[in-house]
Amino acid sequence: MMWMLIFAPFVVQAVSITLDEYVFHIKRGLPKWERIGHPLDTLSVLSCFLFVFFFPYSETHFKWYIGIAIFSCILITKDEFVHKHHCPASEQWLHALLFVNHPIMLAALAFMWPVLSAETLPSWVPAFFNHKQAFYPFLLMQIGTISFFLLYQVIYWNFIWKPKTLPL
Repeated sequence: MMWMLIFAPFVVQAVSITLDEYVFHIKRGLPKWERIGHPLDTLSVLSCFLFVFFFPYSETHFKWYIGIAIFSCILITKDEFVHKHHCPASEQWLHALLFVNHPIMLAALAFMWPVLSAETLPSWVPAFFNHKQAFYPFLLMQIGTISFFLLYQVIYWNFIWKPKTLPL
C-alpha cells in the first residue's frame, strides 16, 4: 500500500487548483493577462503528461522530460509579480502551495513513467512502484482531466465570463 503515496501530489494539485479556481478566481474575476496566462500554465502541465504518454521511457527522453518539467515549473510563477496587487494573502498562500507541489507532482509522474513503458526499471525507481495496472488508467484520467480543465479555462474565462459592472 505504500506505493499509493505516489498519488498524493496529484490529489494535492487537484484540490488546490479547484480551490484556487472556485474560491478565488470566480470571486474576483480574472483580468485578461490571467485569462490568457492560466491556460498556458495548464498547457505546460499537460505537455508533461502527454510527453510521458506518447514517448517511451529512455535516458534521452528522460532528459527532454526534465527540460519540459523545469520549463513548466518556471512558467507557472510568471504571474506572481502582478498577483501581489490583485490577490488576497490567502490566495497567494494557495499559490505558494501549488508552486511547492508542482515539481513534486512532476517528479511523481517521472517515477511512474518507466513503469508504464520501460522494459526494465531503472535503478532509481523503487520496485514497489511497479504497478502498471494502476498507473496507466491514472495517467489517462489525468490527461483527460487536465485537457477538460484547459478547455474550461479557455472557453469560460474568454467567451462566457463577463466582468461585473459596478452599480451606478
